[in-house]
Amino acid sequence: MFDCHVHSSFSGDSEMQCNIAIETAMDLRLYGIAFTDHLDYDYPDYDDVFMIDFDKYSEFIDKLKEDYSKKIKICKGIEIGIQPHVLDESLEVVEKYDFDIVILSTHVVDKLDLHNGDFCKGKTRKEAYGRYLEAVLEGILNFKNFDVLGHIDLIRRYGRYDVNTLKYHEFSDYIDAILNKLISLGRGLEVNTSGYRYNLGSPMPDFDIIKRYKELGGEIICASSDAHTPDYIAYKFSYIKELIEKAGFKYISYFENRKPVFYPIK
Repeated sequence: MFDCHVHSSFSGDSEMQCNIAIETAMDLRLYGIAFTDHLDYDYPDYDDVFMIDFDKYSEFIDKLKEDYSKKIKICKGIEIGIQPHVLDESLEVVEKYDFDIVILSTHVVDKLDLHNGDFCKGKTRKEAYGRYLEAVLEGILNFKNFDVLGHIDLIRRYGRYDVNTLKYHEFSDYIDAILNKLISLGRGLEVNTSGYRYNLGSPMPDFDIIKRYKELGGEIICASSDAHTPDYIAYKFSYIKELIEKAGFKYISYFENRKPVFYPIK
């Protein structure tokens, strides 16, 4: 399998050296990994953490590609944390470098941080989750230069409610709008196993949303660990492989030169 979402020490929230990530992936007998380090313009209070020297990053990943070319496939990616007022700056970075994969994520909504709980303060779960999903759709509509939508239901990691679940049947209108737009644009959906790391009991998204994406005509599905440390590279991939197959998919994808590459589940 191929891990489409891995962070390295280039991201301010990870200390994992790239070579350690690669050696771990080889030990796990992965076909390849994509480094997808963060770009989050105007992240509240942490702007310096999520800003990278992309000249250095691009050159370094290119060198790794060359050094490991006969051992494992390495792809150069980026995870864009999108907000409405940083579209142009984010697009400039995407267009400047020869990324293999661009993940679009929503980490901040209405200039409020999801991670520290600011966004959910004073909102019911329905209000917070509904507004978050609206922001995800707005990101897709306004920033189309991406390949895969990252952790569609990320908000449930940070809800801090008595029940933090985000179920398809509760938010079907929002979720269908997002999935239909992804499909119409020919963009992919990731299955992000960090949900297990954060004790959510399922990947992000859960099975019902994965299945719904397939029912609506989605074909591009990626296996992603969102690993920031070596022990979580390809975490629970054997399980999500079965989950993806159960949802009706025959192929899983990774991206190379911004194009999906399909490989059979079996």
